[in-house]
Amino acid sequence: MKVILLKDVKGLGKAGELVNSKTGYARNFLFPKELAIEATPNNLKKWKEEMSILEAKKKEEKEEALKLKEKLEKTTVTLKGKGGEGGRLFGSITSKDIADALKSQHKIDVDRRKIELKDNIKVAGTTNVDIRVYPEITANIKVNVIIE
Repeated sequence: MKVILLKDVKGLGKAGELVNSKTGYARNFLFPKELAIEATPNNLKKWKEEMSILEAKKKEEKEEALKLKEKLEKTTVTLKGKGGEGGRLFGSITSKDIADALKSQHKIDVDRRKIELKDNIKVAGTTNVDIRVYPEITANIKVNVIIE
């Protein structure tokens, strides 16, 4: 029996997918718990419309992410920190610091969790930092740390 999943079902599929299910499983488990609906012609038509709208939305988001990536790769963020001999900082530069600097210096709002720092920056100089703009799109910015 073909069903359209309304929610993720472990071992069967993710929400919004059209999958084959055993008839008894669908009637006794999926339908009563509102995890799926039967793939009737009307439901399939609605599902296809929703999927086309979702595809258009994803395409638009991806285009915006590519524009943001181009904009980010042209920017350099400058941060100041207190430091000692040899260019070592007393503290460290975190992803939150980089996100705040991007917002204040370039008016670009980026979530700090999308900034991929292996370790906090602890030395002065220029460092390349990756920012995950979209699941498969990553931008690379330069972070310049200056000792006050």
